[in-house]
This record gives sequence, C-alpha cells and structure tokens, in this order.
Amino acid sequence: MARSAALYRMVMPKHLCPYGRKSKWLLEHNGYQVEDHPLRTREETDDFMRKHEVETTPQAWIDGKRIGGYDDLRAFFGKPLPDAETTSYTPVIAIFAVSALIALAIFAFAGGPLWMVLPHFAATAMVLLGLQKLQDVESFSTMFLNYDLLAQKWVPYGYVYPFLETGAGLLMIAGLLPWLSGPVALFIGCFGAWSVFRAVYIEKRELKCACVGGNSNVPLGFVSLTENLVMIAMGLFTLTRLFVI
Repeated sequence: MARSAALYRMVMPKHLCPYGRKSKWLLEHNGYQVEDHPLRTREETDDFMRKHEVETTPQAWIDGKRIGGYDDLRAFFGKPLPDAETTSYTPVIAIFAVSALIALAIFAFAGGPLWMVLPHFAATAMVLLGLQKLQDVESFSTMFLNYDLLAQKWVPYGYVYPFLETGAGLLMIAGLLPWLSGPVALFIGCFGAWSVFRAVYIEKRELKCACVGGNSNVPLGFVSLTENLVMIAMGLFTLTRLFVI
C-alpha cells in the first residue's frame, strides 16, 4: 500500500503556488498518497502559518511528522538543491554541449569538410557565452572588474565586452566580415587570457569567473582561460583564412 502524506499549499484564484505543485508531484513520484489541503485565501494561509508557527507554504507532513517545504522534501528524499554558494559547472557544460550540437546541425545542413565542425563549435560557444553575459551586463561588468586588466584601466570595456564576444561569434558563424571578427576575437582573447593567468596563476587569487555571467559560481581559472584561448585560436584561424583563401 502507498504511504500517505499531508500537504498544505496555496491554491488561490490569482496565485497557484508552483512549489506546492512541485511538492505534490515529488510526494506522488516517491510513492506517497497525498492528502491535499489547498489554502484558497490569504486569510486561510495566514491562519495556517500562525497555527503551525511556520513562515512559508507549502508544508508537508509524513507519518505525522512535519517535513517542511519543497526544499526540505527534496532533502528528505536524498536530492537536496545545491546551495546558492555551491560551485557548479552545469551552465558551462550545458553551453558547450549545445554549442557542439549546433555545430553538428550546421554541418548536417550546410555540408562542407568535417573539420569545420570545430570552428563552428567554438564560434557558437562564443555567442552563447556572450548571451549569458548580456542577460545582466551590470552584474557581469562588476565581476569582470575583479580581474580583467583592461576593464580596470577603462571601466566601459566591461560593458562592451559581451557585445564584442557575441558579435564576433555571430560573424564567424555567418562567415561575414572576417577582417573585423578576427581582430576582435584576437584582441579580447589576448587581454582576457593574460588577465586570468595573472590573477589565478601568478597572484593566486580566488575569484569567481564571469564567463557565464555575473551571477555564476564557477571559480576563475581553467574555464575562463580556455574561453579566452579559444577566442585567440578563432581570431588567428579567421585571419589566416582571410589571407590564405
């Protein structure tokens, strides 16, 4: 027989609590028969929280013992959410994986030599990494200032950088204006690589990387250095093709 659990969650005309829905699904997914108690008004919700001396809903009980809200339920089932300060490479992995798939899709559609998948992958990664930064340019520029030498000399560079990286990557994917995209990638890549190398490997500073935006928990080091080395390689590759072909 399925074990039972009691769940109290907000189900109001103008607010259906998403964490309540997630909690209900999580309990059912783990084999519990849920005794659902929807809180349909603000007054009903406030009375519930006062009675049980809690500050948030939803709240779940299992075998008569209060487990807590959605985060507490995940921890109870052995799948706690990562702490806000926990280092996570998930955004970087996702970006590189999607970049590889897009590069393969370009190859499947446009054809050409198989080795061109690699520069398409690199250019797409530049665009996606730039997009991450463009979501919150202010936060990115603040984190970027902690280590980038050019931004420390000229603050507006931190605001311009995401546009340069994204623009250069788009031009490279399209094969347009190589005389512009190549030097831009080479320029920002060289300054970036030296800045990261100096901050991490010479000064031994422990900083967060702004490579996936200003709110990331990726430590400054290998990932950011790789991003800049890839841009250097793409800059040289683009300029070489411009003069050779």
